[in-house]
Amino acid sequence: MLGSPRGTRLAAALTSVLLLFTAATACGSDDDSSDTAGSEATASGGSAFPVTLSHKYGSTTIKSEPKRIVTVGLTDQDAVLALGKVPVGTTEWLGGYKGAIGPWAADKLGSAAAPTVLKDTGTGPQTEKIAALRPDLILAVYSGLTKAQYDTLSKFAPVVAQPKEYNDYGVPWQKQTETIGKALGQEAKAKELVTEVETDFSTAASEHSEFAGATAVMATPYEGIFVYGSQDSRSRVLTDLGFRLPTDLDKVIGDEFGANISKERTDLLNTDAIVWIVSDVAKDEATLNKNALYADLKVAKEDREVFVKESGDYGNSVSFVSVLSLPYMLERLVPQLSTAVDGRTDTKVTEPAN
Repeated sequence: MLGSPRGTRLAAALTSVLLLFTAATACGSDDDSSDTAGSEATASGGSAFPVTLSHKYGSTTIKSEPKRIVTVGLTDQDAVLALGKVPVGTTEWLGGYKGAIGPWAADKLGSAAAPTVLKDTGTGPQTEKIAALRPDLILAVYSGLTKAQYDTLSKFAPVVAQPKEYNDYGVPWQKQTETIGKALGQEAKAKELVTEVETDFSTAASEHSEFAGATAVMATPYEGIFVYGSQDSRSRVLTDLGFRLPTDLDKVIGDEFGANISKERTDLLNTDAIVWIVSDVAKDEATLNKNALYADLKVAKEDREVFVKESGDYGNSVSFVSVLSLPYMLERLVPQLSTAVDGRTDTKVTEPAN
């Protein structure tokens, strides 16, 4: 999985929808492109609301506690669920889960009805279906929302878009969780959740001193070799465990979450451990090792490879990278990385139970 399609504006006439949802329109966001506007939550009379949050397209004010939340961000639902609320609508990314809720988050649903699942096939959010859900908050934190899409969605409800200081789909899970916490009036709780998961990372790092300073990278054999950069959430999993990314990685990738590398830069893969996200473990491992440039690298010769099947719960958790999926993922990935980084060919990295 490479992340989300970068949608373009949905070309549809919305006149009839606007008439049906005049009340929702009145709840729209207040925009302010000033750098100082809305960087922190503002409170009134001891209440968490109104609250103002800044993002890529200005700032948005949420006047009261949201009741009907729609998540356009592809992993935003996990933070909402972790904070005790169930969205009325979610956006499908990985597929195969009722309500677009993974097994690591299913217990947070409780007895509530599963959210309506929306799709983004590359043309942007399903605007009319979102409007029909009568949202009072639209979250697009882990997203690639365009300005045109933001403006359209803002006619129905306040929209919290992706933060401007990161690439699209580049928001760290900590920032995502805390942003959504502010939007829901639960900033303190969100910080507690972040601390709990950061403690999981710290514990794993302290128990595996071999990770400290070792190099690692995440990649996938997509149209050649696609490598994830430092602003991708998957790469941050490695650095949060103590690994270093290849020195020239971002220089080669540029201002993107990842990119295909040329044959001349296969050296970027020659790390102390490499995580391959693949569609078929046996087939893709064999194909990679038929590539003479790759097979000759130390990382391949010493079996420093972790192969993760992209489908299935574990593979999905590796790409999802949320406050709820990370503990599930760490339990499985950390032992594999430990086996890989030792460089011993007699310790084969095995797939964990799904």
